[in-house]
Amino acid sequence: MVGNDVTEYDAHRSRPVTEESYGIPDEEGEMLSWTFVRDAMAEDQNYWLCTTRPDGHPHVRPVWGVWVDDALHCGGGERTRWVQNIQADSRIVAHRESGEAVVIIEGVAERVTDTDLEERLDTAYQGKYGIQHGTPFFTVRPKTVFAWSDYPNDATRWQFG
Repeated sequence: MVGNDVTEYDAHRSRPVTEESYGIPDEEGEMLSWTFVRDAMAEDQNYWLCTTRPDGHPHVRPVWGVWVDDALHCGGGERTRWVQNIQADSRIVAHRESGEAVVIIEGVAERVTDTDLEERLDTAYQGKYGIQHGTPFFTVRPKTVFAWSDYPNDATRWQFG
């Protein structure tokens, strides 16, 4: 856990690793807190999801979603391409709308089967979009999260256990 910053997950916060020429500082002083991720993901209306087609090609599309219990939850019909993709390969990348105040979540998509959580997600959808979504819902479980709002100074990475 990163201090008391991440509530549900066991995470290690560090700097992203990339080419030295990108200028990401070594020191941890300006790294973002998990609150940045939580607030940014909660406020967006649309999110970009990247999945992999059965033939190995990437597939990207915008979706609606809600941030509940420190995770992105979104839904789609059984016949949508992205849902078919995650049924074959659950690896997924989610990105918020902004290209300046960035949050990128690399992880896996898990189908929500808990009826209490489904009800809470529908309530969150109703509050955010004015409609309930209905099933199926999927949770994007993070493996790695990248975020920044003043690149490269505050570029931050969380790796989850």
